[in-house]
Amino acid sequence: MSSHAVTRPLTALAGLTATLLAAPAMADKVTIEVLQAFPGHAHFHEAVAKEFMAQNPDIEVKFRIGNGSYDETHQVMLRAAMTNRMPDVYHSGYHLLPEVVTHLAEKGKVIPLDSYIAAEAPDFVEKNYAPSLFSQWQVDGTTWGIGFNASTPIFFVNGDLVRKAGGDPEALPDTWDGLIDLAGRISALEGDADGMAFDIHSWPDDWLWRALIIEQGAKIMAEDGQTVAFDDAHGVKALTLAKRMVDEGGMALRDYEQSRQQFAAGQIGFIMASPNSNRSFADLVGDKFELRTTTYPVSNKETGRIPTGGNAMMITAQDKAKQDAAWKYIKFASGPKGQEIAVLGSGYKPTNIAALAPDLLGKFYAENPNFNTTNLQIDRAAAWEGYPGTNGVEIWRAQRKIIGEVMTGAQSVEAGLAAMVETTNRLIAK
Repeated sequence: MSSHAVTRPLTALAGLTATLLAAPAMADKVTIEVLQAFPGHAHFHEAVAKEFMAQNPDIEVKFRIGNGSYDETHQVMLRAAMTNRMPDVYHSGYHLLPEVVTHLAEKGKVIPLDSYIAAEAPDFVEKNYAPSLFSQWQVDGTTWGIGFNASTPIFFVNGDLVRKAGGDPEALPDTWDGLIDLAGRISALEGDADGMAFDIHSWPDDWLWRALIIEQGAKIMAEDGQTVAFDDAHGVKALTLAKRMVDEGGMALRDYEQSRQQFAAGQIGFIMASPNSNRSFADLVGDKFELRTTTYPVSNKETGRIPTGGNAMMITAQDKAKQDAAWKYIKFASGPKGQEIAVLGSGYKPTNIAALAPDLLGKFYAENPNFNTTNLQIDRAAAWEGYPGTNGVEIWRAQRKIIGEVMTGAQSVEAGLAAMVETTNRLIAK
């Protein structure tokens, strides 16, 4: 009897001791919240986080999802800063990163990453990030983010409709005139298919407008840094081209999500989109038609450029333990393995050059040319820069309205361009 009476308390005490010893380890677990813009991207963000947490069991990653665009989520972020409901990691669109820094750095609500980078191996940046991309994550020489996604605009093509219109899906035109002519022939086919979709009038940010300007080898901003430079023949050409897509290319003005649905249903010849649509279009199209991709046409073959879209991860945590955990997550998500997971789940271009190794994405690109198209125009990729000041979102909303009016014929090209220039310069000055 006595031995049992003694054993039970000792057993219970041993269990309590084990629980107490385990308690500090549980208490040390850090949870970080990550804000990213797109509900449709949740699956590959979560896949990256799952692999990260398997390698870092002391860190838990939770997500907040934004409003479906960089511009709208930028507004969400600024409101969160005002109400002290900041995430710990924020995925900022490249073009809005300087605005985030302007709004938040002075208040200590976003921290530079240079001290974390300095603590890594001396060749950390050189081994992982191309200079042309890395510079986009800096403001005045200070590094505020590390890229998670990168993209350049490409066309997705319905090969069946191209053939019916007398074109060759393996030798698509590389000029705007050639593409618009082909689109016109597609729209003339029986079956009521649209020739093309270039949904600049409903795009959630100014990515495609900038593309129409800089593909000509022109600049968005004048030398004074305070006024736009497209108040000239380049602006006229850009708006004229947008209108020609409607008048000659058989483009219907729809919401860009509606255009995606119509394309996947086989009702549009080709559509401009981010390469992140590779995975979703492949799934949606299935075997309904031959799906192809082709590069963005550049009219100035020598100096023409296209803007690099995507987002950079910034540390907005206020607590040191969360900041350290956030850096670990950023380093993994932008690292070779994190980028392999993200690219395979989306179609984005990797931000990490080491991810192109044969045992990671190299073999995949060789076997999946649609995914590789964005890499074919890397030599033309340029920074997606924002406007000076803090009115970038408001500027695009005003510009987009005017562009839509030009495309429908409600305004002439000349009147529309004058309105865009006046409105943009006024909002920059404001």
